[in-house]
Amino acid sequence: QVQVVESGGGLVQAGGSLRLSCAASGSIFSINAIAWYRQAPGKQRELVAVVNNGGTNYGDSVKGRFTISRDNAKNMGYLQMNSLKPEDTAVYYCNVLALMNTNWGKVQREGWGQGTQVTVSS
Repeated sequence: QVQVVESGGGLVQAGGSLRLSCAASGSIFSINAIAWYRQAPGKQRELVAVVNNGGTNYGDSVKGRFTISRDNAKNMGYLQMNSLKPEDTAVYYCNVLALMNTNWGKVQREGWGQGTQVTVSS
């Protein structure tokens, strides 16, 4: 299994910035994709951004404000969030799709973090 831990959430004023980090661990051979999702109270979980071997993609509501990146050597992912708005308030989750070393060879596994709270005050 791939273990995933997020960090970097907190309280920030509107217009401010935060940087979320996502650490993946386990018997990882390579990471195929890292994605950030968020879920606000009473709303469905939505995709914020994803980075894979083909590039990056963003949800319409964060385009131009958020930047996703990865450090393959460290098995880390990041989400730089600028120009934050109160509607960005949510729990942010990291999702990792990784190729794992197992006794049966390389197997693809998916992992979710526990989430980190981001609160943007107006």
